[in-house]
Amino acid sequence: MPFAFCRSSSAFSKAASAWAIGLALSASVASAQTANQAQALSPDAVAAITALTGQAPAATTNATPPVAAETSGDPISRFLLDKKLINTKPVTDLAQQVRDKATNVASELVLSAMNFLGVPYKRGGQSSESGFDCSGFTRHVFENSVGLILPRRASEQANSPDLVSVKQAELKPGDLVFFNTLRHTFSHVGIYIGDNKFIHSPRAGGEVRVEDMRLSYWQKRFDGARRAPKVEAAAPATP
Repeated sequence: MPFAFCRSSSAFSKAASAWAIGLALSASVASAQTANQAQALSPDAVAAITALTGQAPAATTNATPPVAAETSGDPISRFLLDKKLINTKPVTDLAQQVRDKATNVASELVLSAMNFLGVPYKRGGQSSESGFDCSGFTRHVFENSVGLILPRRASEQANSPDLVSVKQAELKPGDLVFFNTLRHTFSHVGIYIGDNKFIHSPRAGGEVRVEDMRLSYWQKRFDGARRAPKVEAAAPATP
């Protein structure tokens, strides 16, 4: 849904996106190593995960050894360049801070969302080909990653009986976060990815990107969060 908001600096947006890719890749490794049958990964994804963690995914037999981040052939750097992002801080340092914070299902959901970084906003859009609006983006990600079909509008998603309310202090990767951006509650929605950041399709002229919820604009407009029990149920038991 189109709305106006304070723009963060280009450097912050790129750094946040780089951090988000580190989270997504790290979560993907955790999922692949704990599952009995890991999904097949592309050669580039295998190389990137190997460089990030120093080890290949469980389902991979031919892994590329770790390469220094400064090397021009580093798969992480190539990935960021392909996405037109900057390689600001070593992704490995950021990924280590958030490793194991997401459940397997949540990690797949977050990784799925990251695949759409850079997709342009389109009002009423529900696919990467046509573009996304905010609720079309969340609906597409949930349906294709966890099989949950959300209502079409942000306000309807907030009131869905299939979701449970979550306090801001209890947010986990994969939760939906809602904001008042059009002077009425639940007018915007995104997906929480951890460390006070969320991914969303922002407004006309924008594209899918990562934002920091600690920015005053988002703090003032935060309306609440919702969690899909299907995602929460996959959380590992606490020792």
